[in-house]
Amino acid sequence: MENKKLETAFERWQSIQPLSENDRERLSRRFTVDFNYNSNHIEGNTLTYGQTELLLLFGKVAGEADFRDYEEMKASNVGLKMMLQEATESKLPLTQNFIRTLHRTLLREDFTVYRTLPGGVQTSYTIHAGQYKTRPNSVITRYGNRFEYASPEETPALMTDLVDWYNKAEEEGKLTPIELAILFHYRYIRIHPFEDGNGRIARLMLNYILSRHNLPMIVVRSRLKQAYLEALHQADLIVGATPADGAHASLKQIRPFHKHMVNLITKEVENDVLFVTEKDENVWWYDGERIAFRTPTYAKILRELQIESNATLAYLQQEIGINRSALQKMLQFLQEKGYVQKDDNGAWRVFITPSN
Repeated sequence: MENKKLETAFERWQSIQPLSENDRERLSRRFTVDFNYNSNHIEGNTLTYGQTELLLLFGKVAGEADFRDYEEMKASNVGLKMMLQEATESKLPLTQNFIRTLHRTLLREDFTVYRTLPGGVQTSYTIHAGQYKTRPNSVITRYGNRFEYASPEETPALMTDLVDWYNKAEEEGKLTPIELAILFHYRYIRIHPFEDGNGRIARLMLNYILSRHNLPMIVVRSRLKQAYLEALHQADLIVGATPADGAHASLKQIRPFHKHMVNLITKEVENDVLFVTEKDENVWWYDGERIAFRTPTYAKILRELQIESNATLAYLQQEIGINRSALQKMLQFLQEKGYVQKDDNGAWRVFITPSN
């Protein structure tokens, strides 16, 4: 195991197995929303956490958002289910075909991107679903320099190397599942084999490897995006800018990214254990964060809204026993945080989850 904190987190996770059916369902619902929201939000999807929950758990569209963002989120959830099924039910080695199929599922179909170049010249290119890139891709780092990924010509051979290495390393067992997942994630990112969707595929494949080894899946949180990118950047400085070197990097070379991901995984597993075991009426969860309300009144309001979605101010005043002004301020706070939402028909939706 990579460090003592991670080892302790997994020991605590194992100590609560097997989970009850209710706890498995609660964790599954929470992960479905958290993973899809964050993985797509990192890439610019505009759906809120609440909109994501309504769409994926209840099949409802609410509020204003681009149609493409809704379709992207639905496809993401299909990809998550496909990944999980392959990871837990298939005993076959990983294949490039599975990765390409996963990509085709996420993107759904080819589409054209239009760009206006400096000077006003317009250009366009096609994003191919399920096919490796046909044009170079790169990123401008936070430091302003351009960072190149593998060329289209290099990509097929590097992906072959990546998948062959993974299958062999998994069979040999010299690396832990955590090490395998982190190193695969880094090497894949350095190839960037597709024209779009590489980050989403990388995060799905990270969880594919964890799931294959019966470990809990994790979420790379959008709010921690900069720390995640900085850890990748620090590893890149050690590995070097040559894409082929990145695609064959060692665990030692990527130690800044490895350390970051170990800490991230540790925190996610610790929170999963807390989510299942902590029984406190004042503790709720929202997008992976433990929310401990200082007054039990907030929990009472939330529970009333869960029971009676059409609750009025007068009803809440009577049930909870606080004055109208204080109640309005508390409801405003809950709305501003995104914990609750009132729809066009006046019904309340609660997006924050109780710990019990």
